[in-house]
Amino acid sequence: MKIENVKAQMRKGILEFCILSILSEKDAYASDIIKKLKEAELIVVEGTIYPLLTRQKNSGLLSYRWEESTQGPPRKYYIITEKGKDALKELDESWSNLTKSVEKIKATNQ
Repeated sequence: MKIENVKAQMRKGILEFCILSILSEKDAYASDIIKKLKEAELIVVEGTIYPLLTRQKNSGLLSYRWEESTQGPPRKYYIITEKGKDALKELDESWSNLTKSVEKIKATNQ
């Protein structure tokens, strides 16, 4: 088993949850989302984020608006929708249950 591969798969599995969480704070430009994910060491390759944003938009979890920029072309800002907020709440509960389960297993095996 390649540990780096397993770690990468774990990160990929929670990116959509993290994107919704970031956008629940405020609307964000894709590069701002990428910056937060990089700071949290959750993303290495920027290209992985754009298909996720598109999938979430197509699923109705996100919408977007264009905003003029003083540094070039207009920017696309992503916005979490009501459906996205509901999904985030459900994912948050699932994450909490999952981490409790993992901690329980770890505690019994120490």
